[in-house]
Amino acid sequence: MERQVPKNFIDNPFPYHHELTVHIDTVTNLGVGIAKVDGWVVMVPYTIPGEKVKVRIYRNHKNYSDADLIEVIEPSPRRISPACNYFQSCGGCQYQHIDYKHQLKIKKQHVEESFLKIGGIEVEAAWPIHTEQTYGYRSKITPHHQKPKDRKLHAIGFLAQGTRNRIIDIERCEIATPEINNQYTLARKERHQLAEKGKLKKGATLLFRHTAEGVISNHATVVTEQVGEYLFQFKAGDFFQNNPYVLPGMVDYVRQQARAAGLPYLIDAYCGSGLFAVSLANGFQEIMGIEISESSIQWARINARINQRDNCQFQVGDAAAIFKEVSFNPDESTLIIDPPRKGCDPEFLEQLFLFSPAHIIYVSCDPATQARDVKVMLENGYTLEKCQPVDLFPQTRHIENVATLRKKLS
Repeated sequence: MERQVPKNFIDNPFPYHHELTVHIDTVTNLGVGIAKVDGWVVMVPYTIPGEKVKVRIYRNHKNYSDADLIEVIEPSPRRISPACNYFQSCGGCQYQHIDYKHQLKIKKQHVEESFLKIGGIEVEAAWPIHTEQTYGYRSKITPHHQKPKDRKLHAIGFLAQGTRNRIIDIERCEIATPEINNQYTLARKERHQLAEKGKLKKGATLLFRHTAEGVISNHATVVTEQVGEYLFQFKAGDFFQNNPYVLPGMVDYVRQQARAAGLPYLIDAYCGSGLFAVSLANGFQEIMGIEISESSIQWARINARINQRDNCQFQVGDAAAIFKEVSFNPDESTLIIDPPRKGCDPEFLEQLFLFSPAHIIYVSCDPATQARDVKVMLENGYTLEKCQPVDLFPQTRHIENVATLRKKLS
């Protein structure tokens, strides 16, 4: 049977579905293996450095090609059997085929490589903070389904690997908590029954968040999460870190780094519902949390009251004047920043340098954008003291990183 070549396929340097045997040299921060054929880069998912593999080309780009993995000819000693039946079909996990210690090594290297390639900064990252709860840890999942067709749901699950809109049917998620999987099984049955009865008309994204109240599926329900000795309340649909096994260790590390300078004041920009401000409050004279979201500030104030942190105050910040309400002496202040994946806006960094705090703890969910921002910080009078990766998402390519910076003495 003659294969169908995609309409826009570029046939240079390889024909469509051309098969090659290659050696994997390294892994990108997207979790994809890299091989070279006469200097040309070939990207192959689900591979490990050092492996010899057979691959099939399916797309040629301007300076590299994408290929599917057909066969592992010479496996790495780090290769293991994945725990999930959907691995390589579901786009959620990238590293289930790699033993966990080696996953941590790869993620440590990703932090170092991001800082070197993007920031031009040579750094020795610490061994990642982690726990041995590498499956059944995730306390929130959001599976999807599309509009029923002929009163049937084709799939309830997650996006397929390498696609933006194709959902594959998934009966359970191995990295989600057992309690979530129990509720997910019941919800799948209910959604199928509603579709068969003609009572389900649209596609949907479902919510399953496992907290002190159990597994909650209503976005507006107020839930409680314990992090160390502190309690936090928020709406189930709001953002809150979803690995309760590793999160306390990350907060402890941030607390240690924030206190290390011995300064009396702490500013928590991007404070959200108050996780760092409240958790670090007993080590500082005064704390100011800043957030552009008014609803998040309301929850931060509630969480300060729940935990009896009277030295915390919270302010809705104007993005154009984020430090306007801060009266602390910058030379006596530590600043924590935990921005979204895109990192810090140039306007925020400009305001930060004008305020010029003595000490910065930068928490990031993307070491690449963090490296870009840290480079600018070094150019504006700061030194980088430590890099501490945190593995909040075992089996996936994602890694958090905590960078500690200090202002140079003039």
